[in-house]
Amino acid sequence: MAHGEKSQEKVVFVGDSRVREGKGFITPPDYTAYPGKSEAFIPNFLLKEWMVGVVVLVGFLVLTISEPAPLGFPANPSASVIPMPDWYFLFLYQYLKYPYASGNWVVLGTAGIPTAAFGGLLLAPFLDRGKERRFYRRPIASSLMLLSLAAVVYLTNFAWTHYQHELKLAGDKPEHIKREEKAIENRQKGLPTSNAIQQKEIAIVDKDDPAMETYKTATCISCHAADLKGASGPSLRGVGDKHDKEAILTIIKEGYNNKMPKMYDNAIAAGLSDQDIDHLADWLAKQKAEQ
Repeated sequence: MAHGEKSQEKVVFVGDSRVREGKGFITPPDYTAYPGKSEAFIPNFLLKEWMVGVVVLVGFLVLTISEPAPLGFPANPSASVIPMPDWYFLFLYQYLKYPYASGNWVVLGTAGIPTAAFGGLLLAPFLDRGKERRFYRRPIASSLMLLSLAAVVYLTNFAWTHYQHELKLAGDKPEHIKREEKAIENRQKGLPTSNAIQQKEIAIVDKDDPAMETYKTATCISCHAADLKGASGPSLRGVGDKHDKEAILTIIKEGYNNKMPKMYDNAIAAGLSDQDIDHLADWLAKQKAEQ
């Protein structure tokens, strides 16, 4: 033991060798000494990933709100269509054309290999746990990644090229292109640009007839609307093509097929006479599509 405060004699502490030294609490390493080289996964790295994910999600939400997805053309069963998926499924579409992924091997092609591929991608952080981050120092993981990217690019390009070749052999064009060209041609000619069948509107016959006021007084407008196009009830435009005057009178007095109640009593209570109701039925019988 040293003698005096300024003594240069070395102090040696002798411990009991029978007591093992414990490690105790290990302080996590401070990665700030290695800027840009490494950091703690939780919470530093994970928080950054979440922030990027939130930004991307908000971007998608803004796009979906500002630019709603357009509706495609109606399906045309009679059209000659060469099936074609969306571009991000082209590589799987082409892969399923091969013999070892279709036919007797369809289960392997549709479930087995894709599940193994995407499952391996999900398990990659747990299978490759090396500390090396440079890709050329991780030959297995890097080779698998490059091989997968090359396969996706090749299959996608081959699927699209084969689709164009099939169209050329058939002398055909994709359905949406043909419809767009037809719409442009019709627009130039001043014709309708839609393939939908345009229903010709049926006009009201003798709209200035006094029976129109009788129609309103009898409260027919509550079900059939003032323009006869129908509200809660059916349209009366063209009703003369279905029923004659006698049939319409019967419907007013007795109702129709449990769908329309008797309206005769209501019309009388509204101040109409039998002559007014008879004239109303005669006017409704004139409401025909072709005049």
